Amino acid sequence: MPVRPAWLTNRGDSAGGQTRTDTRLAPLGTHTPTGRLTTLSGIIPGSSGGTTVLGGLAVTGTTGAMTASVAPGRAVIQSTEAAGAYPVSLDTALTLTFGDGNAANPRFDLVVLRIYDAAVDGGPETKGAIEIIQGAAAATPIVPTVPAAAIPLAQVRVPAGASAGTGGIDWTTALTDRRTGTVSVGGILVGNPTAPGAYPGQFRDGGRGIERWSGTSWMPTEERHHVAVTKTGTYALSANTYTSIQWSAAPSRTDAVMWSAAQPTRLVAPVSGLYVVYTSQTWPGGANSCRTRLKINNDENNVVQMSYIAASSGGQGDSSALPLVMAAGDYVEMQIWNTNALASIPAAYSRAGLVWQGPA
Repeated sequence: MPVRPAWLTNRGDSAGGQTRTDTRLAPLGTHTPTGRLTTLSGIIPGSSGGTTVLGGLAVTGTTGAMTASVAPGRAVIQSTEAAGAYPVSLDTALTLTFGDGNAANPRFDLVVLRIYDAAVDGGPETKGAIEIIQGAAAATPIVPTVPAAAIPLAQVRVPAGASAGTGGIDWTTALTDRRTGTVSVGGILVGNPTAPGAYPGQFRDGGRGIERWSGTSWMPTEERHHVAVTKTGTYALSANTYTSIQWSAAPSRTDAVMWSAAQPTRLVAPVSGLYVVYTSQTWPGGANSCRTRLKINNDENNVVQMSYIAASSGGQGDSSALPLVMAAGDYVEMQIWNTNALASIPAAYSRAGLVWQGPA
């Protein structure tokens, strides 16, 4: 039996009972918790020279055919809290055959690794299986729902009229990997980008570095705080008046508090420390005595001039940086001034950023 669930049947059961090989092949131990008695379902990481972290139980299609192969691998499947989690292994590659496509419409089929347990689900079978859940054909098809006590391995778009005689399924575009990972408790979680953390202090591979679960979100283990802000459209400037730039978006931001549309002029320090504030302003033709300054915590007695241009014939500007010690909650505003009113200043003429360097 290629699909080997451990701790599912007893010796002497009609299903054959758990063998010593089943027990050796199936993953053991406490895996990533999702509650006091529940475990995060998923694939155990492992690869045979491939590039994906989840080498096991990968689904690959056969060119020009309606068949696919599932690679050997191991997984854990959480059922109900009372039933517990089932360790499972697939010890040899398994071939699956998909039904022919509907004559008029496409459909999505779902490949799942599934546990049947008569003592829990009340059904007639007790076994582990890899099977295809066939979706409904439609002009805009939807992916079938993952059943209870199952994990998805892949979804396959079966085009209208697909069959072995018409060239089968185009596996280069039809196949979507749906596997997610799980690891032993305390291990670094991989291949599961949407799973929330189970406990503060848990680690995962975020794809670009190790991240730690804070209790509410995944955060880089190396503390970083930065924001870069931009404007959209055009804006006007009154004469002889310092005007705070109202930013439209933050294309790069580590902390939501560092910029918000509710307070669009402010760049806020989320923690205390040494920061570098960056300002960049380009001036259109006709601007005179052009000044850029920082105003700190809306205090007229706490301002720093960043740049000055006597007159602009168009496209002239300056970029500056300032080291600044800030407490958590302190904020800066970039303000600009010139002697004459200006209209239709391009939004791209203004830029700013705030980058935390470390504790003060």
